[in-house]
Amino acid sequence: MARLEDPDPESFTDEVRDLVAALPPDEMNKMLSHGVGTMNLFVKMARTQFSDLELPGRLREMVILTVAVYTDCSFEIAKHEPVARDSGVEGRVRQLIRARWIDSPELSDHDRTLLRFTVEVLRSPTVSDELFDSVRGILSEREIIEVLQVIGYYWTSGRIVTVLDVQLTEVYR
Repeated sequence: MARLEDPDPESFTDEVRDLVAALPPDEMNKMLSHGVGTMNLFVKMARTQFSDLELPGRLREMVILTVAVYTDCSFEIAKHEPVARDSGVEGRVRQLIRARWIDSPELSDHDRTLLRFTVEVLRSPTVSDELFDSVRGILSEREIIEVLQVIGYYWTSGRIVTVLDVQLTEVYR
C-alpha cells in the first residue's frame, strides 16, 4: 500500500487531468499527480528521453537498469527490463547488471565504462579523471550530459517509488 493516499481528481488542474487521462493507469502516475505543479515537466522529461536523445536506446536502457538496480527499485527494473531487451540490451548484459557485475570481462570495454560511470555517479559527487577520460573516449559531450540526466531522472523516479512504497502495476509483471 502506497504511503500517500490516491490524489483527489477533483483537485487537479485541467492540464493535470488531461495528462493523467493520457497516461497508463499506473500507481506511480497516481503518485506523481500529487505534484500538480511539476507532473507535466516530469512526464515531458521522460518522454524526451525516448524521443530526443543522441544517446542510443541500448545505452540509455543500460543506464536505466543500472540506476534501478543500484537504487533497489524493483518497480523500474520490471518496467524497463522489456524495454531494455527491445532496445538491444542482450540477456546476459541485463543479468550482469542485475547481479551488479559491472566489471565482468563478459562485458565489452565500452559497456563496462558506461556502467562504471553510472555507478560512480550514483555513489559519489565526482568521478575520477581516469574514468571521465574513459567516458569521453566512448561518448560525445552531448551524450555525457544525457547520461547524467538519465541517471538523475531515474534516481528521482526510483526514489518516488521506493520512498512512497508504490506497488508494481500488473502490466509490468
